[in-house]
Amino acid sequence: MGWYERLAGYFPSNEMKRRQQMEDLLKEHETYHKWETTDYVVTYAEFSTFIFIDYLLVTSQRRGQGVGSQIVDRFKQRGKILIAEVEPVDSGQPDAAKRIEFYEKNDFRLARNIAYTRSEADGTPYSLDIYYWSPAPVSEIVILDQMAKICRQIHNFKALKYYGRLVADPEQTLDWKASH
Repeated sequence: MGWYERLAGYFPSNEMKRRQQMEDLLKEHETYHKWETTDYVVTYAEFSTFIFIDYLLVTSQRRGQGVGSQIVDRFKQRGKILIAEVEPVDSGQPDAAKRIEFYEKNDFRLARNIAYTRSEADGTPYSLDIYYWSPAPVSEIVILDQMAKICRQIHNFKALKYYGRLVADPEQTLDWKASH
């Protein structure tokens, strides 16, 4: 089974980019990369000040053995902010709680002031939570700006070609919530 099939078999279909879009990102976008072994697949975009972890999959045989944490530690060693999108616990996704637990165990924080709502092709909205790790204190406004860049440069990369629409227009998908 190829890397794309491995990811598509684990992540919710509404969150999966199309294969050709991902292949184009890997070939044509200087920030987008993939690490793959028999134990894991990770795709990510590395910008000058942050890294967006797009997909991180550890095989079921290796989950719970520290493989994912080792990958995150490799990213942390670069000294940049790390950002991940995670389904909320109430999303109905069976592994959502495990994903949240994984990121929290690796010292990621929930961006409580950022609302992130995307929509499926038929217009049905779904929400994702933004988790981040930073080597130094950072305002969530910085995370919001970085998420806007992720939407514009990664999620919307050739989106009109593959989906006929922008899949994550930051003006429509990101919102700043009132402070708690």
